[in-house]
Amino acid sequence: MPERADRELDLVVLGATGFTGRLTAAYLARHAPADLRWALAGRNEGRLAAVRDGLPTGSAAAPELVVADSSDAASLRAMAERTRLVLTTVGPFLRYGEPLVAACAAAGTDYVDSTGEPEFVDDVWLRHHAAAEASGARVVHACGFDSIPHDLGVRFAVRQLPDDVPIRARGVVRAAASSSSGTLNSALEQFARARTMSRTHAERRKAEGRPEGRRVRGSAGKPHRDPVLGYWLLPLPTIDPMVVVRSAAADPAYGPDFTYSHYAGTKTLRYAAGGAVGVSALAAAAQVGPLRRALQRKVGEGQGPDERRRERSWFTVDVVAEGGGRTVHARVSGGDPGYTETATMLAESALCLLLDDNPSTAGMVTTATAMGDHLTGRLQQAGIRFELL
Repeated sequence: MPERADRELDLVVLGATGFTGRLTAAYLARHAPADLRWALAGRNEGRLAAVRDGLPTGSAAAPELVVADSSDAASLRAMAERTRLVLTTVGPFLRYGEPLVAACAAAGTDYVDSTGEPEFVDDVWLRHHAAAEASGARVVHACGFDSIPHDLGVRFAVRQLPDDVPIRARGVVRAAASSSSGTLNSALEQFARARTMSRTHAERRKAEGRPEGRRVRGSAGKPHRDPVLGYWLLPLPTIDPMVVVRSAAADPAYGPDFTYSHYAGTKTLRYAAGGAVGVSALAAAAQVGPLRRALQRKVGEGQGPDERRRERSWFTVDVVAEGGGRTVHARVSGGDPGYTETATMLAESALCLLLDDNPSTAGMVTTATAMGDHLTGRLQQAGIRFELL
């Protein structure tokens, strides 16, 4: 295997014919440097060629095409050994993602994905973290709206506080946007596997251990009205708090005793109650096999809203961090979270890992741990706002 610097390609986008994959490829075509050696990968060369032909004109050269299939481990190994980094949008990741992580971990190839599936992240940590550490591969999950605004937003807020005091932080997400079909399919899969997901998470926590001499934890919280933000808060059981807690565990700057809580925010109690009922109904439907499969067929795969609808979408993630007698209110905000901004975050994460002078890390690491200030700066340049209020 050639050393990473000598490989034929810098970056491969796997899943380039899917909705998010196409948006990510288009962003790279417009913004990647001219000397980037990159490729689009998927199962069907004809469809890949059609995506390449439809890319906008920009700074990057035209990508190569690589035929690879998530169900064909040999094709994934060959792809991973040719490139320095693989960016993948192929989900549900619990169903399709593990062979690619295995290939990248073995080959010493950096890896970026768009997953928001906690069980997948915990499962591949248990299976492949040690191999990735040994090979030097940086495996960075959740590089889209799950979970960059929350992970980097909390890091941004905590950096305003002393690092020698207990810190409590809460993240509050609000958005006006369409959910992607991939996100809904993944959510249904996760609700159906709640017990297995809990067991896998416990197994990882036991194997991973805790930071020495510090306490870092997530707190589920309760529905309440936030005195700083003025929103009604509803606890949000997503991957985001797990990512934030892992970033905090790796960095003493989060203080000797760090607690994080994660919520959805609404302006009225009525909307908060409606959201809770909706999530409960979806979770209940996921437990009934025929109903779950019918819902998955209905939402389909690879579908997303048109550009006009995406242009009207937005998100905010407010972070309130308290420590040492001070309160910091930070906000991360941008446009359409599920597609446009996710494509931006994925592409900039890949470019950041490839091109920037990041901290020395290996194995399965978070965006805050692997890229920190460099990725925050890139996203600010791309139009995603990080501000103190």
